[in-house]
Order: sequence, then structure tokens, then C-alpha cells
Amino acid sequence: MYDNWEELEKSIEECKKCKLCNNRNNIVFGEGNKEADLMFIGEGPGADEDKQGIPFVGKAGKLMNEAFKGLGIKREEVYIANIVKCRPPQNRVPEEAEAVACLNYLRNQVILVKPKIIVLLGSTALKNILGKEYGITAMRGKWIEKKGIKYMPTWHPAALLRDENKKIEFWKDLKEVANNLNKM
Repeated sequence: MYDNWEELEKSIEECKKCKLCNNRNNIVFGEGNKEADLMFIGEGPGADEDKQGIPFVGKAGKLMNEAFKGLGIKREEVYIANIVKCRPPQNRVPEEAEAVACLNYLRNQVILVKPKIIVLLGSTALKNILGKEYGITAMRGKWIEKKGIKYMPTWHPAALLRDENKKIEFWKDLKEVANNLNKM
């Protein structure tokens, strides 16, 4: 584990812990307020993220930005990261070995940020952070508290692009997060 951001970021620059490194353009480390009370964790970078090296800049990212705007949250006030730091081919779900290879980087990010609330965007984030026994459909919108951090599992923004009916639940979950954050 690393005590500071510089060491952590340097440690990942030439990462070759899994096969995702073979086709990446950029490592998508994470971005935002490194002392944020609110952190978002997604699945992994897509094509736009891989190109720019920044999380959530594609279509799903634009949807996230609209949600932030609606909640009165500035993107630069939160911290955003992913389970894997390199793009899986064709945006497939990261394989278990790929996720495991990156999890210590993510754990270190959480330790350094010290968020009060973490929003888990989708099944991959939920299962890799809280455990394989959790399912997104059953747990979405329900608070889970572990080790002093409150977790809110919700739909990944990419799921909203495929099924517009999920937008209402996603918005409800994020409003709940914002209300909780305001009470802290």
C-alpha cells in the first residue's frame, strides 16, 4: 500500500499485471477531489475513456454529468474510479483475474480519499467491492455500511442507455446519496 498519491500513481504507470495492458492506449487511474466525501466506482474504461485517460467521459459519463448537475454536485467535488484501470476488449465485463489485478490500486485510492459514501455503479463494482453474494437487482438503492463507509449500489449509467426505465431508480438512488451527504 502507498502512503501518497504520487507513489500510487507512479506504481500503476507501467502496470502489466493482467492482459488488459496489451491493448490499452491509456491507464484510466481515476479523477476528482482526492479528499472527497463522495466517491463513485464503476466497472472499467470504455473507448472514450481509454483514448483520454479519464473516467466517465463517453455517453455514460455525459449521463453522469447531467445527474451531477441535477443534484447540484460539481464533478470535481467527487472522486471517480473504476474496478479495472484498462479497457476490456469490446467493453466486456472484466474477468475475475483482471479485476483482482487492479483491486489493490482501487483499495489504495479508497484509503487515500477516505470517502464517507461510495456509490457502486453496477454489478461489477458491487460484487468486487462488497462480495460475489450481492446482486445489483436485489441490492440497488439499499444502504450497506462496512468499515465506517456507507455504500449505495445503483445502476451503471451505461445500463440506463440500454434501458431508460432504470433512469428513475438511478435518479432516486443519487438523490438519496445527496440527501445523506448533506446530513453528514
